[in-house]
Amino acid sequence: MNLSPRLFFFLILPPLLWAINAVVGRIAIERMDPLWLNAVRWALALVLLLPLGWRAFGTPAARAQVRVRWAHLAVLGLIGVGAYNALQYMALRTSTPLNVTLIASSAPVWMMLIGALFYRVIPRPVQVLGALLSLAGVAVVLSRGELGALARIEFVEGDLLMLLAMMGWTAYSWMLARPPAHMAGEARPAWNWAEFLVVQCVFGVGWAVAAAAAGDLILPSGPTQWSWGLAAIILYVAVGPSIIAYRAWGVAVAEAGPAVAAIFYNFNPLFTAVLSAAVIGEWPRLYHGAAFVLIVGGILVSTQTARRRAA
Repeated sequence: MNLSPRLFFFLILPPLLWAINAVVGRIAIERMDPLWLNAVRWALALVLLLPLGWRAFGTPAARAQVRVRWAHLAVLGLIGVGAYNALQYMALRTSTPLNVTLIASSAPVWMMLIGALFYRVIPRPVQVLGALLSLAGVAVVLSRGELGALARIEFVEGDLLMLLAMMGWTAYSWMLARPPAHMAGEARPAWNWAEFLVVQCVFGVGWAVAAAAAGDLILPSGPTQWSWGLAAIILYVAVGPSIIAYRAWGVAVAEAGPAVAAIFYNFNPLFTAVLSAAVIGEWPRLYHGAAFVLIVGGILVSTQTARRRAA
């Protein structure tokens, strides 16, 4: 693997877009049920994607290719579209930003664990060290330079929801990197990125709407408080963290591998912390710089062996 400027861009863009999603999502769920926010987000994303990806369903032959792969695609849609952000938005109702962001930073650990258990990919010691360095950087920024604050964290329902979301997201990433035989090589339909995302969205939106409707039956929520601000947030989360970020993440995982991509995912909590600080008037301090150095150091350490091999 060669960590080129192009690959670095694809690795860093999704965490930035997802960090903004966390901040504006926290605002949106005060005006809209989290499950419906996720469902509307992906329904709008599907509509916007159709001009680019309609050929995935445009002919009987194309639809037949989807039907024979429906089980795999349904799981991708469930985990990557229907569940991850729904769980994140729900987590923000009861959990603190500190806890949610800390749990999100566990992505490298879950990525390596799932890879070892289900794909027989044993992480190299240098990758483990890189993950630990990045996690240390995240801990510094989350604790505002006072690591003793981490010992006072109390986990609540939202924390467990976010933990489940992260486990699902890492499984989704591995499914992209190590697809089954009918989705690999020449056996894979000739979908471009938009067509592949449209296929996932068709299944994912079905899951998301079903979950939101079931949520209304089990625990009805109040009416949505529509405003131009909420509409702008929905438009952003449908385009930025959905279409653009998913495209970039797919490229990053395919070229860099899930383990390296997970290290870059740790920029998500760093960006979130900085954005949250800006919103409440607390600007970055010295510990933000220290955290950035640790996270970047983790990335460089985890990729140095691959760079040497490529050389």
